[in-house]
Formats: sequence, C-alpha cells, structure tokens
Amino acid sequence: MKSDDTAWLPEYFPDWSQSIYVVDDKWAPLTVTKNKGRESMVYLTYIIDHYDNLPDAMLFIHSQRFQWHNDDPYYDGVGMLRNFQLPYLQKQGYVNLRCVWTLGCPGEIHPLSDTHRDDVHAGEYFTNGFKELFPGVPIPEQVGASCCAQFAVSRDRVRERPRSDYVRFRDWLINTDLTDDLSGRIMEYSWHSKYHSVPATLCVIRY
Repeated sequence: MKSDDTAWLPEYFPDWSQSIYVVDDKWAPLTVTKNKGRESMVYLTYIIDHYDNLPDAMLFIHSQRFQWHNDDPYYDGVGMLRNFQLPYLQKQGYVNLRCVWTLGCPGEIHPLSDTHRDDVHAGEYFTNGFKELFPGVPIPEQVGASCCAQFAVSRDRVRERPRSDYVRFRDWLINTDLTDDLSGRIMEYSWHSKYHSVPATLCVIRY
C-alpha cells in the first residue's frame, strides 16, 4: 500500500535485490493489474513476470517491518530475515518463514468436513477452490501450514510448474466471486501445495 513504510528493507538489507510492489498505485514502478487476493496477487505477478530469469532464491514477505506473525521476539521483520538460513532453503526448496503453529497447524482446514463459521475461514470454500486451482489432484482431508503467507522458495521449486500454471492461479484470483479475504485465505493455505514435492500439511516440528 502507498501508506506502508518500506524504507527498512533497503536500510537493513542494502545488498539484497528487492522488488517492492504498491498495489493501490497504478503509476508505481511495480504494481498489479487488480488489487485482489491480498499478497497472493503480488507474489503471482512477480513469478509470472520474472519466470524466465528468476533468482536462485526468493523471499516473499509483507511490506511492514513489525507484524504480529513475524517469528521474532519483538515481531521484527529485520530479526526474522537476519535469522533466515539460506542453506536450509537450498536443501528444502520451500520454507515457510513462520514456524509457530498458532493459526494454521497442525490442521487449519478440513476441506471435506468444515462447515460455515462466522469468522474469516476458508474451510467450507476450500474444496471448490482447490478443485479449480489443482484440477485432477485429490482433495486432501486436512490442510495445515503456519500462517501468514510469508515464505522462501527456490527457482527450481517454482519451475516445477510451468508459467501457465501461475497465470491460471492469478486468473482464478481475478475472476473468482469469492470475497478478497476468502480468496486470499485459500491462496494463503495453498502456497505449499503449489510445489509438487510439498505435502498438504507442512508444519515444523521442533525437537
């Protein structure tokens, strides 16, 4: 958003290549065709536009430095990013930047049994969304992943899917009749499923 202060990124990570999208400013150097689906529209747009020249590793994060879901004692994005282990990403291919189980784990959504809830919860809508996003793939009984759509992924893992798949995901976001919060929530709990080697439930277990 135009009102978000993103100066912390170049200040603390000047050597990182950064693509900062402004979804509510059509004149911004980096923006989206339609502000829908929350952060997923930005992430998909980046992947689609850079598919042929993606970097080896990518971190997809929200714009604000302090957020309640950052894995840091002070909820500080700087601490979270400084603690990120690139060798682990190179080994795994996909890493959620949040390890805490609160919201998402061990099973946030049960597509085959969830019923309506008054809060923003994609459960009852997830089945149809999953069918449209992943045609022909069996619907999982349980979907679990730590919230909140901040993750790292390797170029090789992204390219397990053709560019046309990401275009289709974005078209779904643009064309779905679901409200922005629900379509964004379905995408939030589907990112790990977009990569063929990643299971429907992906929760970190600490020993």
